[in-house]
Amino acid sequence: MNTSSIVRHTVRRGPLALARPTLVTIGIGVAILAARAALAQERATPAHLILGDLFRAVERASPRAAAARALARAARARVPAAKTPPDPQLQIGLMNYTIPGFRPMDPIGMTQIQVMQMVPVAGKLGLAGRVASANAAAAAARARDAAWEVRTDAAMAFYDLYETDHGLAIARETLRLVRDIRATAEAMYRVGEGGRQADVLRAQVEVARMVEDTIRMTTMRTAIGARLAALVDRPPDAVVATPVLPVFPDTVMPLDSLVAIAVTARPMVEAGEETVRAADAQTRLARREIWPDLTVGLQYGQRAGAMGTERMASLMLGASLPIFAGRRQLPMREEAAAMQQMATADLAAMRADTRARVTEAYARLVRARSLAALYRTTVIPQAEATAASALAAYRVGSVDFMTLLDDRMAVNAYRQELLALDAEQGRAWAELEMLLGRALFDADRSVRLAADTAAPVKEVR
Repeated sequence: MNTSSIVRHTVRRGPLALARPTLVTIGIGVAILAARAALAQERATPAHLILGDLFRAVERASPRAAAARALARAARARVPAAKTPPDPQLQIGLMNYTIPGFRPMDPIGMTQIQVMQMVPVAGKLGLAGRVASANAAAAAARARDAAWEVRTDAAMAFYDLYETDHGLAIARETLRLVRDIRATAEAMYRVGEGGRQADVLRAQVEVARMVEDTIRMTTMRTAIGARLAALVDRPPDAVVATPVLPVFPDTVMPLDSLVAIAVTARPMVEAGEETVRAADAQTRLARREIWPDLTVGLQYGQRAGAMGTERMASLMLGASLPIFAGRRQLPMREEAAAMQQMATADLAAMRADTRARVTEAYARLVRARSLAALYRTTVIPQAEATAASALAAYRVGSVDFMTLLDDRMAVNAYRQELLALDAEQGRAWAELEMLLGRALFDADRSVRLAADTAAPVKEVR
């Protein structure tokens, strides 16, 4: 078919011939736009998660921290009202009007305006202001403690995800090595150079077990990612990058110094101290509630008289009568004393709990630091050298297959244990920061990734 016949064929088909290429073009365009959007999203997602970035995200988006801050603002807003006397009362009266007709009676009918003000005595307003101010300070301290708790929860999830992600990378690398060992055993079995069928079967079992470990850790990563997403109020399937271990301090403060700081600077302890101050002021206020409060009133009245409008004024003084003190003021004293005792006991319990938790976190930190240094400098290098030597010896028939496989799996176990120790050290630092109410290291400084754990882990859907 020549060119002219092609043109005539296209013209005879009319609009349909043009519609098909247009639909194809639109489909290709949509596919290109979708691919670009996916690429842009992938580029927007960071390859690695820095602890400092996570802390800032939690501080901005945590609903629990926002609720605690709002509660603290509400407590502050109650302070001015507690220091202010009750509102005055304004009364307008039409005195001695006739019924029916509703006209002032002569000469006693009049119109009156009266203002009454209750005046608390014995420093009740000052004590009520102290109670409200102390409660507001306690709420503010609890808001700071809530922020530290959310920060600590984020750090715990961060280190759990770090251990899972990098443990998954190690498991995949070990899986490749075990498959290589299985291939070596199969080759030696085929050529009859000392390999046994039992060795091949054992290698297959280890491969299956490593595959199971990778599946388990991949599923665990999804759960931890959902927990992190909840802390920043994001959907549970939000993509979470692979965490990078921060640079921990080289030294740790002595235990007694940590305890001394924690029992005074921990926000929850500060809240307990403010609650005790509020309870003390409330107890003093309750003892003064039996004092009668004064009431001052001014009254103005006028009426029509024979000589014109007659005006008059009155001054009134009154006092409340605590005739129900046995059922009101005296039980208020008992309640305030009990609340003061409870606040004091809660503060003592909080300080004791703080001392214990600081000691536990310090012990975990020291253990993790010491063992991690031992694993890095001695255990893992020697285990890797032993595994390499066993592989070379197995190829020449000097050692059996079980020795080779056990040495290789020992290296995997030691490396996984090192990851767990690093994560445990991070959790201990995070708990100490919460208990002390202060940051102990720069969360934006991170350790450079090793080559075997640098690749991010794919998100499981």
